[in-house]
Amino acid sequence: MRQQTLAEVTFEQSRQPTRREQFLDEMNRVVPWTDLVAVIEPVYPKAEGPGRPPVGVEWMLPLHCLQQWFNLSDPAVEEALYDSRAMRQFVGIDLGREPGAR
Repeated sequence: MRQQTLAEVTFEQSRQPTRREQFLDEMNRVVPWTDLVAVIEPVYPKAEGPGRPPVGVEWMLPLHCLQQWFNLSDPAVEEALYDSRAMRQFVGIDLGREPGAR
């Protein structure tokens, strides 16, 4: 976990959740992520041979959902991840660490 700045600590104490955060929290509660990953995993591309390995299905599935729910292109969802802490948390991305499971 990274250390928060003084500005973040002060702001976070009085901040209300946004509609986007509320929506994404609800989706995290109602979508059966582990079941969906288990169905997709057998047909998901595997790292074979040289080249960059594919991004894990644990990240790609929520990213795909974000694209559908918010009508985002590939470049737009990438930009949204940089701009929106709520979207990064939903996908499970921490800009300071390597990919991990949800």
